[in-house]
Amino acid sequence: MNKYIASIDQGTTGTRFIVFDKQSNIVASAYQEHNQIYPQPGWVEHDPMEIWTKTVWIINQALSSKNLRPKDISGIGVTNQRETVLIWDPKTGKPFYNAIVWQCTRTLEICEQMKRDNLEEMVLEKTGLPIATYFSGPKIKWLLDNIPGVREKGRRREAILGNIDTWLIWNLTGGSNGAVHVTDYTNASRTMLMSLNKLDWDDDLLAYFDIPREMLPEIKPSSEPNFYGKTTKNGPLLNEIPICGDLGDQQAALVGHNCFSPGEAKNTYGTGNFLLLNTGKKIVRSKRGLLSTVGYGFGNQEVNFALEGSIAVTGAAIQWLRDNLMMIDNVSESEKLALSVQDNGGIYFVPAFSGLFAPHWDMYARGVIVGLTRYVEKAHFVRAALEAIAFQTRDVIEMMADDIGTSLSSLKVDGGAIDNNFLMQFQADILGIPIIKPRIKEITSLGAAYAAGLAIGLWNNTEELREHWKAEKIIMPGMDIQQREKQYKGWKRAVEKSKGWIEIDQ
Repeated sequence: MNKYIASIDQGTTGTRFIVFDKQSNIVASAYQEHNQIYPQPGWVEHDPMEIWTKTVWIINQALSSKNLRPKDISGIGVTNQRETVLIWDPKTGKPFYNAIVWQCTRTLEICEQMKRDNLEEMVLEKTGLPIATYFSGPKIKWLLDNIPGVREKGRRREAILGNIDTWLIWNLTGGSNGAVHVTDYTNASRTMLMSLNKLDWDDDLLAYFDIPREMLPEIKPSSEPNFYGKTTKNGPLLNEIPICGDLGDQQAALVGHNCFSPGEAKNTYGTGNFLLLNTGKKIVRSKRGLLSTVGYGFGNQEVNFALEGSIAVTGAAIQWLRDNLMMIDNVSESEKLALSVQDNGGIYFVPAFSGLFAPHWDMYARGVIVGLTRYVEKAHFVRAALEAIAFQTRDVIEMMADDIGTSLSSLKVDGGAIDNNFLMQFQADILGIPIIKPRIKEITSLGAAYAAGLAIGLWNNTEELREHWKAEKIIMPGMDIQQREKQYKGWKRAVEKSKGWIEIDQ
């Protein structure tokens, strides 16, 4: 067997390719950002061709940087920004429109119509998801309604669709020259089109959205011993390497953290925050605004489910301070500024730029900053933005504990923001539990590599994976409970101010 396993991690802001060895060490890597497209307020798009072009570039760059050959790679796993969706022509490989990104709120009216049609209970029961602009189903309907003739093309299989995992795997396995059109349980569970009980596309929801089944990819396990397909001999990058792992990015992080037992949880700090708790073989129906979703499904084993709290804007708020307000020159500067002041100066920043996700699910909320006085300076703004990340995480964890009937004893973390020492300490303080940082920072990429490696037998089982997982640091809480609760009370008051800001036309 070839000695390395690789993963493609296609995220909201960029794409990363990493080659790992059997001990989970990084052998080679490359990364490229892609453009964010904002056609109107609240609309967010990506150029799928740019994503594919940069994926090809980073694969070649990573391999050449360490003089690796394609035959050194045993298999490839794919992980991706989940709800982002596109439609393309299978004959030409050209998208009919840009990919609509998970953050995009253009489907607000579609979601409101679903609510007027009294579909909330049905959608929640079938898919585990609330009705929200976040998910792919309403985005697909928007595309089908707004691209002339594409729905009819779909019925003739002249237009196909998928999330970004499907797009990449289709291109990797030959594109218009006989590529495979697949997705996995985790990505399918984010579309608002898959039945959690049946693990298949739901006919009632397809009929409601008027989405032709012919357009949809086949749903496969997250780790596939029979492979989804292989990279093509004549393709632009690699020769006949099995593509055998596929996970949505947050589920990939769950796997990368080895959260294989019910009750184990992880939190990813990226553009948004995503906290997943393994619930085992049981679908836990949240009473407190969390998502029931697929955690992973390996080969012919039973699927593991998860509870998820998705927070739309966390790290993106720090980028907003940098790019829009120009308060900082780079994201790393935020830690120093936050530590330069004793507290937040009495302000709270609720970054509800795309509405509030879990546990509030208010599509009409918008960002607010409350408590302003002339005492407040730039450092207080930056500190409040970092604190908002931790406060939103506590919102989710409180609801999660209520759903499962027990509190978390610790939290594993990953993502770029975990290198911010102020944030990690404040997170431990405001939760009152230890925060565990992994030795390998690129945990999402690692999870996709694990899925692929399990498929080809590089690792025999999940217990073997646990042997390679090590913590780099454990951060213990240090804030007294009175201070913790006082600060959190202020946060909850601020959240209420952000809710329902956009008025609904009657």
